[in-house]
Amino acid sequence: MSDKVLIFGSTGQLGTDLVRVLQNSGKFEVIPLTHEDADCTDAAAARKAVLHSRPQFVINSAAYVRVDDCEDHASEAFAVNAIGALNIARACAEIDALSVFISTDYVFDGKKNAPYVESDRTNPINVYGTSKLAGELLVRQTAPRWLIVRVSSLFGKTGARGKGGNFIETILAKAKKGETLKVVDDIRISPTYTRDAAESIVGLLQSGFTRIIHSANNGSCTWYQFAKAALDFCALTVDSTPVHSTEYPTPARRPKRSALATENLSQSIPDWQDALRRYLIEKGHIVPTVGQGPLN
Repeated sequence: MSDKVLIFGSTGQLGTDLVRVLQNSGKFEVIPLTHEDADCTDAAAARKAVLHSRPQFVINSAAYVRVDDCEDHASEAFAVNAIGALNIARACAEIDALSVFISTDYVFDGKKNAPYVESDRTNPINVYGTSKLAGELLVRQTAPRWLIVRVSSLFGKTGARGKGGNFIETILAKAKKGETLKVVDDIRISPTYTRDAAESIVGLLQSGFTRIIHSANNGSCTWYQFAKAALDFCALTVDSTPVHSTEYPTPARRPKRSALATENLSQSIPDWQDALRRYLIEKGHIVPTVGQGPLN
C-alpha cells in the first residue's frame, strides 16, 4: 500500500509541482488540498482534513507570500504562516504524521557575506520572514516528527498565485514589448526552480530526517544577472540596466544576501542556470537542442 501525502496549498507555484512529482513517482497516494478544501487558519478544518485522510506525510506549502503586503497585513500573514502552520502541526501530532513546513530564505537578515546554511542564526528583517520563522518554531515545538524546508526565489510553471506570476515571465513579457529594463543588481539570491525543489522535498520524505533543510538550486546571482540569463537563453536583445535597490524602495526591507546553501543534504540540486534553461524549455520560450529534453 502506498504512503499517503496530504498537501496544503496544492495549487500554488511549489504545490503544483509537488503534486506532479509525487504522482509521477508512482510511490505515493497524493491528496491535494486547495484553500477552499481546507483553510489552514481554521484549526477545526485543518484537523478534520488531516484526521480524515490519516496520511503518513503532510506538506504545508500554503503561505501568505506577498512580502510587501505583509507589512500592512501582519495579522493575516501570521494567521497563515504561523498559526496555520501550528494548526497543521497539531493535527500531525495526533496521528504521528511527518509535518513538512515550507519556509524561506527571508528568515535571515542578509548580512552574511556568503550563502546561508542551516546552522546559521536567523534574524528576519521583515514581517514575512518573521511570520515564517514563527511558523518554523511552532512546528518544531508541536510535531514530534517534522521537516522544515527553506526555499528561495522560486520560479515555476504555474507562477505564484499571490503574486500573479513570477519574475522571469514579467521580464520576458516586458522584453518582448521592447521595454527598457531596469533590474536590481545589489541583492543576491538563489533562484530556485519549483520542479527541482519538489524533487528534493519528495526525496526527503522517506529519509527519516527531522531537521532543517535548505532546498535551493546551486549557486547564486543578483536579480539583474538572473534576468540577463533569461534574456540570453531566449536570444532577446533589449536595453537592460543594473540599478541599486534604493531606486525601487519597497514597504518591506529585503536582505541584501539571502542565497542558500546546504550542510544537511548529501547531494546538491542542479545549478540555477541549468534550472532556468529547463524552465524556459518547459514554458516553451526556447527549443531544446538535440539530447537536451526539458527534464534532462
